[in-house]
Amino acid sequence: MMDECLEALGLAPGMVGVDATLGYGQHAARILERISPGGMLIGMDQDPIELPKTERRMRDRGFGPECFVAVRSNYAGISKLLAERGMLADFVFADLGCSSMQFDDPSRGFSFKHEGPLDMRMNPTRGLSAAEWLARIGAEKLESVFRENADEPRAESIAMELAGRLFSTTAQLSHAVRKISGITEDEKEPTLRRVFQAIRIAVNEEFTALDAFLRSLPDSLKPGGRVAILSFHSGEDRRVKQAFKAGLREGSYCQIAEDVVRASPEERRANPRSTSAKLRWAKRGS
Repeated sequence: MMDECLEALGLAPGMVGVDATLGYGQHAARILERISPGGMLIGMDQDPIELPKTERRMRDRGFGPECFVAVRSNYAGISKLLAERGMLADFVFADLGCSSMQFDDPSRGFSFKHEGPLDMRMNPTRGLSAAEWLARIGAEKLESVFRENADEPRAESIAMELAGRLFSTTAQLSHAVRKISGITEDEKEPTLRRVFQAIRIAVNEEFTALDAFLRSLPDSLKPGGRVAILSFHSGEDRRVKQAFKAGLREGSYCQIAEDVVRASPEERRANPRSTSAKLRWAKRGS
């Protein structure tokens, strides 16, 4: 949804803004093309493994420190980041969830499609791994996590079986979920995706960070500044929608997207990961 995101941000040469979820840098590169000459983009990412790679990638594409700065930080810290620089943003962009690099790297443990250590931390130097987190959590709390983070209909039965158990690898957890759900290795089971998603969100405290980010957004934008957020499941989208509507009622925003923007049929066919993507935007009041 590259074109839709760029349009929602209302970019123009000379603007200063933030890509709050830098990832591979694809959106960042296109944003920089739109705000040049004279523009500046701050790219935020909490991943200490991928951030240096993306910064080198951006430099190789000709984006020097005069127009692009990479900062290792969770997007919950956006207001502090901008305050330290004595600035407000013309625009803020966020692409929520995990990046493709994280999903596709077996050593990070994000995907049930690849065997690797059951880690799932976006910053593997902080907090509990998914394996440690699962071994410590109780069944009632785990059931709540599955319901809130992934709308899992089998939350109770799966939580009863998984809570407090030690799984060292993604394959071990996948096998256990398949056994509980009664599905074979050949079946495509959305339960697996939902279980991994729910655990990842909990391990990284993603909703806590997202709520803090959404609270900080209006005061991070210049009058007339715009924010665009891509979400990929109902828990994220619900928070973004509610925050934007509340901001509109309170006067923090003067305009928000009337309807969610979805990927085109062509993009959904070419990139299946875009199927669940939802884009919402808001404009800061004067």
